[in-house]
Amino acid sequence: MSKTHGLKMAAATIAGLTLATVGVVSAQDAPKMGMTTDIPDGITTPDNIETQLGELTFFDGVPNEETAEKIYDLYDFSQAYQAYIGGIKIASMDAMLRGIEMDSKALFLTPNTTSVYQTASLRMTDEPWVIETPPNVLGFVNNAWFQYVTDFGNLGPDEGQGGKFLILPPGYAGDAPTEGYTAVVPTTTYGHWVLWRGYTDENGSPDTAVQQTQERFKMYPLSQADNPPEMTFVNVSGQEINTVIQAEPLNGENPALLGYLDAIGIVKGQDFAPDDRMRSILERAAAAGAVTVKTLISKPRDDLAYWYPGESYWQNAFPGSEYTFTINDAMQHDFRAAFHFYATGITPAMACKSVGKGSQYAFTYRDADGNALDGSKTYVLNVPADPPAQDFWSFTLYDNQTRSMLQTDKQFPALGSKDGLQQNGDGSFDIYFGPVAPEGKESNWLQTVPGK
Repeated sequence: MSKTHGLKMAAATIAGLTLATVGVVSAQDAPKMGMTTDIPDGITTPDNIETQLGELTFFDGVPNEETAEKIYDLYDFSQAYQAYIGGIKIASMDAMLRGIEMDSKALFLTPNTTSVYQTASLRMTDEPWVIETPPNVLGFVNNAWFQYVTDFGNLGPDEGQGGKFLILPPGYAGDAPTEGYTAVVPTTTYGHWVLWRGYTDENGSPDTAVQQTQERFKMYPLSQADNPPEMTFVNVSGQEINTVIQAEPLNGENPALLGYLDAIGIVKGQDFAPDDRMRSILERAAAAGAVTVKTLISKPRDDLAYWYPGESYWQNAFPGSEYTFTINDAMQHDFRAAFHFYATGITPAMACKSVGKGSQYAFTYRDADGNALDGSKTYVLNVPADPPAQDFWSFTLYDNQTRSMLQTDKQFPALGSKDGLQQNGDGSFDIYFGPVAPEGKESNWLQTVPGK
């Protein structure tokens, strides 16, 4: 018999072994072993432990059946909880893309009415795609995992003149032309979100921005470069707007998150079919995850989350000016989960200071005393004279539950420097937020909703 056959036989024999109890010696009757070592505290854990799960029972480190069930319930809950926290960005992007493709039936996270938002869904195949972009915009491409791919517009390589970008699909090894392209950009997923913001003119009209997009924006596969198809543009202003593991390569996301998803049964190439026990755990984990991200965004405990820690509650969307949410080589999971819960769009253009080109954001859920903003109360906010904004500044009200613009009697719940505001004698502006306009201050007032 060969050695290989012998090993196979041994393995087969071992697999068939069973252990049967034929005798018992009590612990007190067991002889003291000749080789013993004093075990330091912390190496072992008691066999009977009272925890938040109730009483847990082990025999020398091996749990009984009831204890094992409790611990696996906790483990599965923790994996599902981490999958929710880490996967919220993927779910958000998937909802955004589906919303665009389903005639705009999704809620749009934290837009504003002082920019002309324009968006497209790029679903790539195995060939490169071309994107032709309009001038004078702030635009970017994010992939299906909500990761930054490239900028275009005022902070892109086209420097605001409009450009022609060639996007290479995952693992593309073919020839890619470079002549005539502003940039050739590889990506790791097939699905992408393309967003760009134009500017209203001095009269607050979006017409110029819309016209430039309709004249210049195109998106098509490289094989159609000689005869690009006509674009279809849909005006969703005033419409009701309410905005993957199986569809994307796994190398686009980190193994840790994929591990959490795998542990709860979300695996590429496999059906997701949780049993009743697992479904109950997933529902509780989702509820716990939801209240966690709401807390992370509205009451962060790290000073980096605030523009002026200890002085006010105005928060920074990108703490540490890091659009990757990585600070000192460590991923800040709380900052990342909070951002993807309430907002959209990852680009360095919103994290860094680019005077005259970029955009800066501050937001708050609380008043000067740290209390949650209350739609039944009236607040006043003073904007000092000559604020450092070249093009404009504005305020927008959002609904905490939907993270979309607050629905009031006004179509546009926003006010800014282009809206003909009353100005104080010292050059500053007072902006009022409340359910009823203060007398004589209607032009500087944004309506709120009692009970929200």
